[in-house]
Amino acid sequence: MDLGLKDRVAIVTGSARGIGAETARFLAAEGMAVVITDLDGEACAATARDIEARGGRAIGVACDVRREEPVRQMVAAGHEAFGRIDVLVNNAGLVKDRTLLKMDESDWDLVMDVTLKGAFHCARAVLPHMHARGWGRIVNISSRALFGNPGQSNYSTAKAGIIGFTRALSLEQARKGVTVNAIAPGFIETEYIKSLPNFDTILENVKAKNQVPFAGQPGDIAGAVAFMASEHARYITGTTLFVTGGRYG
Repeated sequence: MDLGLKDRVAIVTGSARGIGAETARFLAAEGMAVVITDLDGEACAATARDIEARGGRAIGVACDVRREEPVRQMVAAGHEAFGRIDVLVNNAGLVKDRTLLKMDESDWDLVMDVTLKGAFHCARAVLPHMHARGWGRIVNISSRALFGNPGQSNYSTAKAGIIGFTRALSLEQARKGVTVNAIAPGFIETEYIKSLPNFDTILENVKAKNQVPFAGQPGDIAGAVAFMASEHARYITGTTLFVTGGRYG
């Protein structure tokens, strides 16, 4: 199925590794040019080189999405390299897990700033480019954790906030040709997760709770993002697609 993404340009935040990198590879395989952006500039460059080695087009740009000016510079670099910005995937995020009484203010602020302020800065920077063409897609990565996880009051709050941000922004942007949707992944078997010493226990727990009796893969999220970025999703905005193996709570 042709997703209608060929020759469009995407920015994927937090894409040096993991779900973000797999999403960037998937979009590049669909014919998009991709801006790989993350804090680690060397890792961004490595992921961009990997995409180019596969026949795609990509650049790597180090960026701290918590700060407005670096985001503007990153978007400008993408526009200079490829001439347009069509799709933004707000994937950047992190966990700083602690129960609330053990959580420092810095743990709270870091998760909020990367997840929510990062999405705010990036959306503000790309929207003028999308308005100029009358077409755009913003896909925000939330999480099943929005329903609440013990030890993740910061992360769960941030990911729930992404849903509110998505709904509000979709109402502002629909008549300008820009759709705004969210993806809420469940348990995804990334390299980082697989490196945890208790991975086998975690995996068995997930299999017991999922309706689908296996863990998700990064490609499952990448495919969902590509659909939401495509022409086939033109009549969808303000919604959240749960990619969770049937698990919600």
